[in-house]
Amino acid sequence: MSIITKKKFGCLKDGREAFLYTIQNRRGTALTVCDYGGHMQALKTQKQNGMIVDVVLGYDDIAVYEREDKYMGALIGRCSNRIAQGRLRVGSKVYQLECNNGANHLHGGERTGFNKKLWQAAVTEAGLKLTYTSPDGEGNYPGTLCVTVWYDVTEDNAVTIRYEAFSDADTICNLTNHTYFNLNGYTSGSVLHQQIQLFADAFTETDCESLPNGIIRDVTGTPMDLRKLTPIGRHIEDEYDQLKWVQGYDHNWVIRQEPCHAPVSDYMDMGLHKMAYAVGDQTGITLTAYTTQPGVQFYTGNYLDGQPAGKGGVSFDRRCGFCLEAQYFPNAPAHPNFLQPFLKKGELWKAQTIYALNCQ
Repeated sequence: MSIITKKKFGCLKDGREAFLYTIQNRRGTALTVCDYGGHMQALKTQKQNGMIVDVVLGYDDIAVYEREDKYMGALIGRCSNRIAQGRLRVGSKVYQLECNNGANHLHGGERTGFNKKLWQAAVTEAGLKLTYTSPDGEGNYPGTLCVTVWYDVTEDNAVTIRYEAFSDADTICNLTNHTYFNLNGYTSGSVLHQQIQLFADAFTETDCESLPNGIIRDVTGTPMDLRKLTPIGRHIEDEYDQLKWVQGYDHNWVIRQEPCHAPVSDYMDMGLHKMAYAVGDQTGITLTAYTTQPGVQFYTGNYLDGQPAGKGGVSFDRRCGFCLEAQYFPNAPAHPNFLQPFLKKGELWKAQTIYALNCQ
């Protein structure tokens, strides 16, 4: 069983205290989570030579988390990714959500997203438990949504994230985590020489606003074919409209629904599927990611710009981290051929994602 410790992180603008919780296993791997926004603030792992490497980007100051807009390690909700023009139809009613990404809604909204909420934290046998109740109408979403998220670290160095949610009215629910990984360590700069493999044969094609157009495209013959272990930077500058529009990778891949051997059991009885495998070219640290979700947004930090400064004053510049966001497909409500992230009144929504490290 992991050990969880707590320390004060600082005060929010309204005077409420925020805390950091560190979950550590007996092998020395330690995950630090903030109760404000559920941010994964640090993930330190110890190699056999004794070297400790922190493989996620984060900040040292709670005030930075309050004002930053990079979703650095955050819990995302109510709905991750984009909704075209912020228009959400649930049943016969259309709800107008905040448009905080050009003309579109992104990651639950700038003011009402779960990354800007102080979650209630509790130390449990199942790990760190975070809960938040989003009232009916918050962000103009329908229904009171009660959310619980558990973070834990196994003895095999796997970070597990479990989500549960229920609502008193029909609504939408698509939660994820927006951690930026750098397997050479958060101080090491660009991730373009690190390698990535996605267990996906197709991706959801987008327009120039990063909105899927409903087409699920085969990756064969495109720079989106990452089925074999590939340096992240090998094709990132290719003359390909999907890449040029977003200055790199920032797309949803359709995870291959194949059985796999996961490092922990699937509490949902829905089946975990392998979504990604990544390798740090300098450290040799590997990351294998699993999820019960149908898609994964692979994002290469194209819009990181060095501001605000990160942990230890490090400048988090463009492409110095990558994200693997397990999710329903972006803009799914606009495309009936996509799996839909709607949650019926009284039903329980569940999901699980695992990030397993190997530190040989």
